[in-house]
Amino acid sequence: MEQVQTTELIRTNQSWDGVELPDYLQGRPEIVAVKYEIPAGQKLGWHHHPVMNHGILVQGELTIVSQDGEEKIVHEGEAIVEMVGTVHHGENRGTKPVLLYMFYLSKEGMPLSVQHPEIPLD
Repeated sequence: MEQVQTTELIRTNQSWDGVELPDYLQGRPEIVAVKYEIPAGQKLGWHHHPVMNHGILVQGELTIVSQDGEEKIVHEGEAIVEMVGTVHHGENRGTKPVLLYMFYLSKEGMPLSVQHPEIPLD
């Protein structure tokens, strides 16, 4: 089975004109854009995000499952605002690869997500 691939598209603490962004929370903000390619049938592991993020599903259909079993199906062309601090995982239950662009508002040195390998997927 193919593995999930991620491509970091941008990580910066400056706007497009080179001006530093203002402080956010207790430090310098860091904007991160990530392109996720999730093969058909692939599941992402349980994880949570310590930072705010949102994105656009460009291709396919993604099912997001919270630890309590609640599901959200994101369809091609839809935007999604991810949970912050809540454990969840994503699944590509469709027949074609998912292509997803996610955008994170973080700060330098902070992880975009924290994995929970101790929680079984099935």
